[in-house]
Order: sequence, then structure tokens, then C-alpha cells
Amino acid sequence: MRAPHPAPHLVVVGASTGGLKAVRKILGPGDAEWPFAMIIALHRSDDSHGLAAALGGGVRDVDDKDALLAGRVYLAPAGYHLLVDGPVVSLSVDDPVRFSRPSIDVLFETAADAYGARTTGIILTGGNRDGSRGLARVAAEGGTALIQDPTTAESRVMPEAALDAVPNAQVLSLAEIGQVLRAFAPSEEFAHGY
Repeated sequence: MRAPHPAPHLVVVGASTGGLKAVRKILGPGDAEWPFAMIIALHRSDDSHGLAAALGGGVRDVDDKDALLAGRVYLAPAGYHLLVDGPVVSLSVDDPVRFSRPSIDVLFETAADAYGARTTGIILTGGNRDGSRGLARVAAEGGTALIQDPTTAESRVMPEAALDAVPNAQVLSLAEIGQVLRAFAPSEEFAHGY
């Protein structure tokens, strides 16, 4: 496992089939003191409620124009795309992308555009190719690309597509992804915000 970059300003996580269990595993027990903001996009039905509480770890539903703050974990709401616009997020009801809203690609692409090399993108288990294009954008902007080892995924389609798009990404188990996140140390630059 390579040493992580300095603490990212923003970590974006995408998952679909089996994603609830995978996200719980990388977040670990309790409320972590993350030195970055984290946004999670899970494919789910529009009528799913209470998912943030089910994920634990201080996860909260995001609202339009919420500020991205260090130590917070945000969940993209069902039925909306979540776009990163510098230090805030916005919600959109534009057409689904790859049959998904929220789209992992939309989240990752806007995060990479806003935060560049200070973005870490993580693709977990899932049954379609959403996220592969977005993770490629994160890598192209100098950010860190992490992919769940497809052999450990409940559905390997999404991590395999991400690996095809970003062959140099770090391929890790869920436990290793959690370790990488916990290894990020707060930096002086990060403490001063966006």
C-alpha cells in the first residue's frame, strides 16, 4: 500500500449494489474525526429514508448550498445529483446519468474540477459503470484514486469499470481503504479551509 498524499480537502465515495455495507466498513465504528469533508453517493430508490442514520459515523443528509466542512460526512440525497461548487454543494434534478441520480460521475467530476489534486475518489461495489469516468477525472486532476478490490466486492462491475478507466489506481480491501483514510493527517493548509 503506497503512502497517502497529504490530507485531501475532499473525499468522494461512490457505490451501488452492496454499498451500504461497504461504506459502513470504511467509515468504521463511531464518529471519526476526519480531517476532510467526505461526500457519499449511493444508488438508491427515491423513497429510501433514514439511510444517513443507518450508515452511522456522523453521516448527515446534504441540503442544497450546504458548506463543505472538515470532519463532516455528507450523503447525496436520493433523486438528486450532487455537484461540488467550491466550498459548497448544489443539488440538481437534471436527467439521470448512466441511469442514476445521484450520479457518481457527476459528483466526482465536479469535485475534481473544484478541488483538483486535493480530491480523493473512492469507488466501491456496484452493478454498473457509474463512477469510472468521474474517477478518471479525479486522477487526471492529480487526485488520489482508490478502488475496492473487485474480488471482495458484492458486485464487481463498478470497481472493474473504474480499474479499466484508471489502471494506476490503488486497489485495496475495504479495511485497507479505511486505514488509508485514517492515515491522512490534518495539515496546516487544510485547517484554513478551501
